[in-house]
Amino acid sequence: MKIKFILPILTLILIIGASFKKIQYKPVLYIIGDSTVQNGSGKGADSLWGWGSFMDLFLNTDKIEIQNHAKGGRSSRTFLTEGRWDSIMKTIKKGDYVLMQFGHNDGGELADTLRARGTIKGIGEESKDIYNPIRKVNETVYTYGYYMRKYVNEAKSKGAVPIIVSPIPRNKFDEKGKIEKDQYGVWSEEVAQQTGAYFLDLNAMVIEKYQKMGAEKVKAFFPKDHTHTNEAGAVLNAELVTKGIKDLKKCELRKYLK
Repeated sequence: MKIKFILPILTLILIIGASFKKIQYKPVLYIIGDSTVQNGSGKGADSLWGWGSFMDLFLNTDKIEIQNHAKGGRSSRTFLTEGRWDSIMKTIKKGDYVLMQFGHNDGGELADTLRARGTIKGIGEESKDIYNPIRKVNETVYTYGYYMRKYVNEAKSKGAVPIIVSPIPRNKFDEKGKIEKDQYGVWSEEVAQQTGAYFLDLNAMVIEKYQKMGAEKVKAFFPKDHTHTNEAGAVLNAELVTKGIKDLKKCELRKYLK
């Protein structure tokens, strides 16, 4: 008699448990980058915003969680050396996604006393041993490509889906009304090709949009300098990121778009 009653109860518990787990699980979209992705604390200080702060306008957050870990002033190197990537690696899991955009701060000095955040130019395997006066440690500095490959490969090792995003352009029109494609935009695409990561050419998309708008209209997006956008500029960039995701035909992040 006892077994007769226990078996249906156990079956019911397993069904409820499985259903609860299915309801509770949501993949996470991790976003990493610099101030053009999240400015300050992401609350619009000085009227400046990054595009990552507005991805919830375009993604169904009932089905996917968005975590914007981007931090102002960081390069592909310092986002790693400060332990920010390590903290993500502790929680990232199979079925999650990573949008990664670096490059704006990678062109700085390797070992200056102000920020020491630069990376070696290019995507090769070169390295240089330095003393980091900010962290007060000896450090081996690598190329931009090395750090980007590391993010991609480690995300893949967890079963997550990496998407490299080329950095948004600066508001720098030439005399002909053109904006030159960023070199880090070129390198980021080459890393995507090397690693098999998805690639979203935000640099090219924004340049195309800006050139159609013209310098005078675009100027309104940049209240402080030629790099950091206001809310309208950040929303435009987020909209273009969304278009880029939609165009990634084999990437399942598309199914979470509104």
